[in-house]
Amino acid sequence: MLLIRNADLYDPEPRGLSDIVISAGLILAVCPSGEIPPASFSFAGEELRVVDAGGDLVMPGIIDRHVHFNGAGGEGGPANRTPPLQLSSFVKAGVTSAVGMLGTDGTCRALEDLLMKARGLEEEGISTWILTGSYGIPSPTLTGNVRRDLCLIDKVIGLKLAVSDHRSSHPSIEEIRRAVSDVRVGGILSGKAGCLCVHMGSEAPGLTPLLEAIEGTDIPITQFAPTHISRCESLVKQSVEFGKRGGYLDITAAPGKNPIFGLSTSKVVSGLLENGVPASNITLSSDGNGSMPSFNEKGEMTGLKIGPLDSVFRTVAGMLGTKEFPRSTVISMVTSNPADHLKLSRKGRVCPGCDGDLLVLDGDFNLRYVAAKGRLLMEEGEVTVRGTFE
Repeated sequence: MLLIRNADLYDPEPRGLSDIVISAGLILAVCPSGEIPPASFSFAGEELRVVDAGGDLVMPGIIDRHVHFNGAGGEGGPANRTPPLQLSSFVKAGVTSAVGMLGTDGTCRALEDLLMKARGLEEEGISTWILTGSYGIPSPTLTGNVRRDLCLIDKVIGLKLAVSDHRSSHPSIEEIRRAVSDVRVGGILSGKAGCLCVHMGSEAPGLTPLLEAIEGTDIPITQFAPTHISRCESLVKQSVEFGKRGGYLDITAAPGKNPIFGLSTSKVVSGLLENGVPASNITLSSDGNGSMPSFNEKGEMTGLKIGPLDSVFRTVAGMLGTKEFPRSTVISMVTSNPADHLKLSRKGRVCPGCDGDLLVLDGDFNLRYVAAKGRLLMEEGEVTVRGTFE
């Protein structure tokens, strides 16, 4: 049993100084500091661990909806394939829930390997899910088709596809409509979100193919999850109308004034909010461990960077520090917003019945403690639980 005392709690809404009781991986009680009912501790055989947050900020663990945790890359050849991530990378990044997927290479990388990596990380301590498919159409699957993957594989919660990118298969409107229809029905039958995660490139059509694909249908715009929308100015401008129509928008987190990818996250978020996009429809993800190649005007690769897994946490810490946005707005983008869109009912909030996924941040917004499913993985800034081969 774990008791977090004197937490300046954002669940993600501000709750003031609170005490939190976690047992068997679940949050049992959240009360004003000093008012936890004594009955909360009447669990025979459970050792009580007490952490005094000392008034520091406590928030739900980060849900990173876009991580290449089994490796990605390869645009420059076999030597450019990124290796799988280890558990400690997630702990240091404050990520307690992650959605993994294939990247450009859906040819030599297998969904079976991705699935087993997800299961391994789950056994080591965090929560994981995966997307079926890859950049191209026809989509690689585990069972023969997208619907079966969603219905029969517990970890599969959606589909991946690339659009408006020179590395995509440039699917037709009919192919996009078929893909979103398949993932929607698979989600309905399996009780999952069934989101179509769309890798967005910088080609001129942008988000237009997605809107054309659902035109004249009853498919809700929320079935799409376009990501990397902060790639360029033109895509951000298109995203405003997409978001105002009720669509979710996923920004690849880019902290600081000279981001490694696209445009500064705070600038993009500010622009979306000012133009009427609901804050609840904005999410941040890392593209962690994915390759970020650069190409010249001839289409030749000129450089390659790797998406940093901690970019989401560093972005959140930076935005909290500037006070440009309400804390609850910033925290929601990496907790309750992705949880709602992905239908992860026990994630993204600090409430009774939710998983015990918590972060404790010090006064400078550095990580002090990380708990995943009620288990402390970091204590006073030091990783205390590592993966099998670390």
